[in-house]
Formats: sequence, structure tokens, C-alpha cells
Amino acid sequence: MAAETIKAKLPLVVIAGPTASGKTSLAIRLAKQYNGEIICADSRTIYRDMDIGTAKPTMAEREAVPHWGLDLVSPGETFSAAQFKEYALQKISEIRSRGCLPFLVGGTGLYIDAVIFNFQFGAPPDSALRCELEKKTVAELQYYCCKYNIKLPENNKNKRYLIRAIEQKNKNNRYEFMIRDNSIVVGIATNKEILRTRIMFRSEQLFLNNVVDEAVLLTRKYGWDNEAMTGNVYPLVREFLNKNITESELKRQFVVADWRLAKRQMTWLRRNPFIMWATLDSAEHYLSQLLAQA
Repeated sequence: MAAETIKAKLPLVVIAGPTASGKTSLAIRLAKQYNGEIICADSRTIYRDMDIGTAKPTMAEREAVPHWGLDLVSPGETFSAAQFKEYALQKISEIRSRGCLPFLVGGTGLYIDAVIFNFQFGAPPDSALRCELEKKTVAELQYYCCKYNIKLPENNKNKRYLIRAIEQKNKNNRYEFMIRDNSIVVGIATNKEILRTRIMFRSEQLFLNNVVDEAVLLTRKYGWDNEAMTGNVYPLVREFLNKNITESELKRQFVVADWRLAKRQMTWLRRNPFIMWATLDSAEHYLSQLLAQA
């Protein structure tokens, strides 16, 4: 078989799951074993300089296995799911051209779906309209949708989702309800107590790794008033720096916030009927068997 044909047949391995489920560590082990490269499907780790608060792979992990999808934009810059799709498809092609195995790994369901279902996205954002909409409250945006017969997004309390719904004016994104050929899609199913324990451990690690100092440096460089700084642990660190909460309360609230994030991620991912759910150990065994035959 010609080398180009062999490269084209290399499967896309997708490992999805909620935050702290262990998917990154699993992907790294498999990528090292099967000559793979990892594309991170995470809407938080796209931001430069946000390393600790977004739990990016460590430099040692990145040296062990090539990682893509990290540090794509600065906090305050926009990066859409449509842009991620084009970026990921380009990287998949490049990885295969090197004779390596592409892994798409993350918990951002829209990013993953955009790639494996070949989403065709609507019109790009209108900067002038967006500027006006940004000035409105969530309640005002909801009223705008009702007034102009625009279907409310599923998360209708999220300002960003409401603005995008208004921009698209009911012109839904189109997608193919079959995954791309030659794709293996696995989801990490984690016991609730185990996942909660892992999230608590991550909370401690963030502070051992000086996430508060990172937040201070980020605000000096980018300020607090950008969308990237409204997620993850950073708003809680701001409350701590303003002496509105103690360190122990900060850690407790972070665990609650990450747990809620994990639940939202699972709600999205469970709608995908093509995901094969398995525990971490079972997923590793299943993928190892398949990849050994690839």
C-alpha cells in the first residue's frame, strides 16, 4: 500500500469527557505509545498566559507529546467554534501527513462536534451589532429575542449565547448527523464521587502552583474586563484579592464552580449518540486494542 494511502487511513481518535476526568493523561499515554499528536478541544486553553487557571498540559507533557490548540489568542481576543473547526482540520491533516496519529481531546462539546459532525456555521459576527448588544443586560437580550421572534438559545442566561442567537437570526448552523469517516470517539465516564475528589485535588494544585500570582500578572497585562477573565477560577481570585472571601472559601467555591462545569459538559456530550462511554481503564484498554490494529 502506498505511503500516502496509509497516512490517509490513520484514524482520528477523539477522547471527550468532563473537566478532571483524566482524559488528558490517557491521551498522552496513548499518543506516546502510538506515535500520536494531541489537539486540545478546550475553549479555555486557547488563551495565552492562562496556564495555571485553565489547567493546561504541563511543559513536560508537551515535550513528551506535541500539543496543538493551546495559546491561540490573547485574553480579550475572540476565537469562535468555526475558527476552531478550521484550525483542527488543518492540524489533523498536518499530523497525518507526518505519519502520526491525531488525537482530539477535550471537554468543550461544541468544539468536538464542530469537527466530527462537519458543522457548517452561520454568518460571522457583525462587530457593530455586537458592540450594541454587549451594552444590554441578559434580561434585555432575552426581551430582544422575544420581540423579534428569535429562538432563545438552550443556555438563555448566558449573554454570549444570547448575542450569537440574535446575530444568527434563527439561521441555525447546519451539520451532518454522521461522524467523519475513520473516527473513533470515546467518552470518559467517571463516578461522581471520584470526579468530585479529582476536582478537589485540582483545587489544591491550583494554589500550590500559584494561581493567585498568575491572576495578578494577567490583570496587569490584560485587565479584568475581558471574557477570558470571567471564567475558570479568575473571578474568584478577584474576590479573594479584594478581601471579599477567604482562601478556604475561594477553594470551596472553585470546587463548586468546576463541578457545575463538569455537569454542563456531560449534559452536552451525552447528546452525542456516537460516543462510546467507558471508565478510564476500560477506555484505555479499548483504544489500545483498536490502535494496535491500525
